Amino acid sequence: MSKKIKSIHDPRLQLDILTPDDVQRLHEATLQIIEKTGVRFPSKRALAIWEKHGAQVDHDTMVVKAPRQLIEEAIQQCPPDYTLAARDPSQDLPLDGNHVYVGTDGCGVQIIDLHTGELRTTRLSDVADIARIADATEEVAFHWVPVSAQDKPAESRGLHELKAVWENSTKHVQTESIYNEAEAHAAVEMATLVAGSSEALRQRPPLSIMQCTAPPLGQDGGSLDAALIAAAAGIPVGFMTMTSCLTTAPATLAGNLAVGNAEVISAAALIQLAHPGAPFFYAAAQTSSDLRSGAYTGGGPEDFLFGAATNILSDFYHMPLSMGSFATGAKQPNWQAGIDNSLSTFMASISMSDMLLGVGLLHGSRIWSYAQMLMDCEIFDLVHKMMKGIVVDDETLALEAIHNVGPHGNFLSQKHTRKHMREIWNPKYMDRRTYEVWLEKGDNAPDWALANALEIYNTHQPEPLDPKLSQEFHRIIAAVEKG
Repeated sequence: MSKKIKSIHDPRLQLDILTPDDVQRLHEATLQIIEKTGVRFPSKRALAIWEKHGAQVDHDTMVVKAPRQLIEEAIQQCPPDYTLAARDPSQDLPLDGNHVYVGTDGCGVQIIDLHTGELRTTRLSDVADIARIADATEEVAFHWVPVSAQDKPAESRGLHELKAVWENSTKHVQTESIYNEAEAHAAVEMATLVAGSSEALRQRPPLSIMQCTAPPLGQDGGSLDAALIAAAAGIPVGFMTMTSCLTTAPATLAGNLAVGNAEVISAAALIQLAHPGAPFFYAAAQTSSDLRSGAYTGGGPEDFLFGAATNILSDFYHMPLSMGSFATGAKQPNWQAGIDNSLSTFMASISMSDMLLGVGLLHGSRIWSYAQMLMDCEIFDLVHKMMKGIVVDDETLALEAIHNVGPHGNFLSQKHTRKHMREIWNPKYMDRRTYEVWLEKGDNAPDWALANALEIYNTHQPEPLDPKLSQEFHRIIAAVEKG
């Protein structure tokens, strides 16, 4: 069954937070960092690729220094647009620079239980439940593996999570839970089964893999090897920088952007040197450190500015962007979560970031909340409406209706009103009741969102995955666990 996916496209509102000169200076700084300071690549496979192409490699420190010409020529091989495929072809996502999609975020380790409300450790069944509920929404366009299946072995956890998502949703899957060669080979095999063949996988990849960098100016070895294996099969890969002002990046926002950019661009160059033309995406979730504790903030003006600026950088390199947007540091669905997620989503959307991550997560991506997921969907729905702007033409000026009503009338009975009334945005969770009703009822938005999540849980059944594929997934995972 085909289902609608809501995305922002052809916006009337836009924002350029960096000037062309700003972008060029950041680019030049990035090249200087990679060439003179270097980036650490703790992978024999990666170091061999760099060395083969003439980069300066220190095998003791695993630091690579690459000349600007090598970097610039390599990243030009990145395809500027491609499609993230879904089990349901009607839910395929073109990454063409003219769509903004929303996805869940990944690797939460705690969850507010849907039925009891208790805060507990996450497990595999949570991955399945979240995927099933997100599958029913038109706002969530793709799935990250949202929480960690901590009841499964570490060496195969990411594969169990992929299986659970594919069994409970027809949408595209993006994961950051594939950390080593064995998992990568298994994930490629699973994705090939979903796609139908190796060639079909290259044409319509139902899986994309994101890896985190190791700031400042470093990569993770297992993630590098996994990304190279995935890229060889045609699976889109991305690298996410999470540089933080004061700790893993300079205190200044420009300095933070330069360090993070060097991490992502050097990774992109490596992938293209190994597999020219492999689909690659830029990923970012820069932030600042709290001045009182040094901890990750997950919100604030710096995050909002980074969200917009990083998209300008990714556009400069003609790369799609996966952006950490819903990154609140709030511990529960509250005013802080609303402010953080509204402003971060608006700033990333108005600069047309391709993929916005994070619906449903609290406390800097540690805690999953079903209520927060649906309220985040409402935030995106609101921004979606705003991005359409105001259309001014003969129909919208409504001069005939205005003439018919004249002074001292009202427009409720007008044909024009009936035609356009459903264009007025109507919230699901924002409280527009009278004060008296609010006082009498004593409930609020999180209560309504949680009730909706429970209703979806009890009623929504995604289009089932072929049982033969589930059996094959089980075989693949068992083989990894046996070593």
